[in-house]
Amino acid sequence: MLGVFPDYPAPVVRDADADRELVMMRWGMPPPPRAGGFPVANIRNTTSPHWRGWLKPESRCLVPADSFAEYSPEPNPATGKKDVVWFARTTTGPCSLSADFGPSSEAIAGPSRSRSPDFTLFTAF
Repeated sequence: MLGVFPDYPAPVVRDADADRELVMMRWGMPPPPRAGGFPVANIRNTTSPHWRGWLKPESRCLVPADSFAEYSPEPNPATGKKDVVWFARTTTGPCSLSADFGPSSEAIAGPSRSRSPDFTLFTAF
């Protein structure tokens, strides 16, 4: 198994017609146009019209991983940068993360972005 990190490719399992397929996708969906900025790693506001189309069952996928990382919400006062925080199971064995996928960021942000589809974790409860 592997750890996944925002803005990097990771293996994703998704439905493909009557089967499932394993594909590589980049972690981070394009943000709402008015928000701008970095790709979104987690969908928390499920009421936002921006995410509505990607929250449908046909856009759901699983990300197999034994750990994942996110940046801390606030910069570290000593360095001025956001720390990387890793999350992992305390037991061994496979794990997967619930996610949604959408079009490549290239279609939205230009050719400097990933050519593969993007995914973001679904963390709203």
